[in-house]
Amino acid sequence: MNRNMMRQAQQLQQRLAKMQEELESATVEATAGGGMVKAVVTGKQTVASITIDPEAVDPDDLEVLEEMVMAAVNEALGKSQELAQQKMAAITGGLNIPGLG
Repeated sequence: MNRNMMRQAQQLQQRLAKMQEELESATVEATAGGGMVKAVVTGKQTVASITIDPEAVDPDDLEVLEEMVMAAVNEALGKSQELAQQKMAAITGGLNIPGLG
């Protein structure tokens, strides 16, 4: 590997490390049930918080609440994955580099 390629590889590694830091602090959110349930997920696909409106809690029908929580979390996770893919594409120029996707 020549010096130019090594320098480019080091620069890519630095940009990837910075992207990882940005993803850890970035958050996305999604709601379900008309906003009765809100899920916040980090760019690293970790649930940061779940907020449930007290009116969404019906002790006789917890299944609806469970479905709203699941829907909000799944949507937020999807948004988080999209964010990570956008940041990766910005760094790699859309190249598919094995092990980095």
